[in-house]
Parts: sequence; C-alpha cells; structure tokens
Amino acid sequence: MEAFLINGPAGKIEAILAQIPKKPIGIAIVAHPHPLFGGTMDNKVTHTLFKTFHELGFITVKFNFRGVGNSEGVHDNGIGEVDDVVAVTRAIQEHVRSQTDKSCLPLLLAGFSFGGGIQLHAAPHLRPQSLVLIAPSVMMSKAPLPHEGIKRILIIHGDKDDVVPLDSLLDWATPRTLPIVIIPGAEHFFHGKLITLKQTIRDFFVPNN
Repeated sequence: MEAFLINGPAGKIEAILAQIPKKPIGIAIVAHPHPLFGGTMDNKVTHTLFKTFHELGFITVKFNFRGVGNSEGVHDNGIGEVDDVVAVTRAIQEHVRSQTDKSCLPLLLAGFSFGGGIQLHAAPHLRPQSLVLIAPSVMMSKAPLPHEGIKRILIIHGDKDDVVPLDSLLDWATPRTLPIVIIPGAEHFFHGKLITLKQTIRDFFVPNN
C-alpha cells in the first residue's frame, strides 16, 4: 500500500492506494463513516471494502475526509466532503493515467454509512459506472437517488441496524425500486458479519466465484 497526500479544497487529504493490479478492471474510491462519531478510513467496514475491491482487481483508494487523521480542514456537515471525494477521484484518475496505459477505467464509488450518503451526492459530479453503498445514511445527508446512467448499484444493509433504520432506507429506495441486500442479524457495524459482507460484494461482481 502507498500512503500519500492529495491537494484538496480544504488542504491536504490523506489517502492510501493499494498496489495497482497488473490488469486493473476499474478504479474504486472508498469513503468512511461519520467523522464526528469516530469514522476514519481505518474503520473495519471501510477497510473490508478497500480489501475486497483490491482483490477483485480494482485500483483501490481509501482516504480521510477533511479534519480526520492527517487530512487538513474541518468537518463541513457533508457539503465540503463531497468536494473531497471529487478531488480524490480526479487526482487518482490522473495518477493512473500517468502510471499506466489505462486512460479511461470504469469508476466505482463506494461508501459506508455517512460515506455512502456522500458518494450519492458525489455521483452526479463524477458519473461512476458502479455504486456500492453499505448502510448508507440517506436521511442524514438528504441523499439523492442514483442517476439513471449508473450501470451497477449494490446496496447492503443489516436488519438489526439501529443507526440507519432499515425503514428509512426502504422509503428512500422505493421511488426507484432499488433492490437492497439484507444481511440477517447484522447491525450497523456488521459485527461478526464482515465475511458475509465481503462475499456478498464478491458475488455481485463475480457471480458463482
């Protein structure tokens, strides 16, 4: 893994890039849960996403939002954090173009909880081909529905989540009839369910693997 700093709108953004696969299938940008409740890129769900996408063959990046870890700036209630995602994504895309012969790899935006809500706001700016949202805080961030151009959308939730109630996610998803994968017995942080979470993501991208 390579740790580095990206120039962001509020200062330097701390990021970690996994080793670039020999034949990458895309670029995955992973966003962490709410900074004011201890969320960082080292969160176990966020790191599970990071590892899973790397194993699947994505050029994978996780990062700390402004004011978290070594990222400069202060928390901006989900507004400036969207700009952070855009800055990180564009910097990584430029890095990939300069380091490989891949000029236009498909983009995947992924996020857990607060990070999932932020990725929904960032999607119209970045036009990803795929979205992976784990227990996204759609109500807290007043997240928009995904635009029609996104080819793949995976939403995973636990039926015991008391942070982002399942009913709120269902209410949000109903207008687009977006399917939601429910992991029985899983609460918000997927304690004891990370292997199931990982396998669910793998099965979505590589059926019958």
